Amino acid sequence: MIKSQRDFFSGLMFTAMGIAFAVGANSYTVGTAARMGPGFFPMMLGIILAILGVAITFNALVIHTEDGEKVGRFGWRPIIYILGANLAFGVLLGGLPSIGLPSMGLMVAIFVLTLIASMAGDEFKLRDVLILAAALAAGSYLAFIMLLKLNMPVWPAFITG
Repeated sequence: MIKSQRDFFSGLMFTAMGIAFAVGANSYTVGTAARMGPGFFPMMLGIILAILGVAITFNALVIHTEDGEKVGRFGWRPIIYILGANLAFGVLLGGLPSIGLPSMGLMVAIFVLTLIASMAGDEFKLRDVLILAAALAAGSYLAFIMLLKLNMPVWPAFITG
């Protein structure tokens, strides 16, 4: 008998994702621990994730909880906002030449991503979101442009010419 529905279904999801990663990694050369191939990390990640999932599922069947931890309503709102934020980030970073939308650059894309994604939560404070967006933009500029020297637009195309 299932004692915790939430843990049971979470464990099944982890197990399924772990197996999918491990099976997907088989199409790459795995190699050994001393000489890793491109499939080594996804294979190990998949195995660890599957083991974690089996452990969580087992605990859900053995450890008793007060109310059975029923699975609640599906959270569509956060999914829509998070997926929308990532889609907006991609479109703004690269632009859409097919409809004439120029690249808005990394800074604008990060601010829009942060604003949209923050609406997925229960609380929204514009001041806090703007501080977070500024910190993320500065950190991204430092990491990707300054340190990694990636060639991507930083500012909107109409500003940089």
